[in-house]
Amino acid sequence: MGFILYPTEYYDSTYHINFEKYYSLGYRGIIFDIDNTLVPHDAMHDDRSRELLKRLKEIGYKICFVSNNDEPRVREFNEEVGDFYVYKAGKPKTDGYFEAMRKMKVSREATLFVGDQLFTDICGANRAKLHSILVKPVTKEKYFHIVLKRILEVPFKKAYLMRHKLKTK
Repeated sequence: MGFILYPTEYYDSTYHINFEKYYSLGYRGIIFDIDNTLVPHDAMHDDRSRELLKRLKEIGYKICFVSNNDEPRVREFNEEVGDFYVYKAGKPKTDGYFEAMRKMKVSREATLFVGDQLFTDICGANRAKLHSILVKPVTKEKYFHIVLKRILEVPFKKAYLMRHKLKTK
């Protein structure tokens, strides 16, 4: 069971990922979780997220936000960048990931996924057979149900790090 929760890679921040490297390897689409992956929960874009998404589009990436949130939250977040989004995705179900790839017109092999939660984001991306990148949350959680999930994630993260003998990048 643990392997489905292991990301392909683990970074300390979305903002430290070398997306240029992935583009040179043939990746053309990025599926992002929003909350605590790009910005704090319920926050809109900040300068850092605007700059990153602008840079990714300049590189040539297509971007889709896949979130378990309701449409108003996800639509409003997407409006500023004008790419694609999937709301109420039901992660870790795979439907939202496949819908994102269809919207971006990008194959599974050319798609990266970036998210901050093992039980929803990474599990779903792995079930969809995507290159999954786990990042540390942008801020500490303020919702009890997510704090609980973070506690439950600890042994899996430790096992992943021991197995890969890595530190986060």
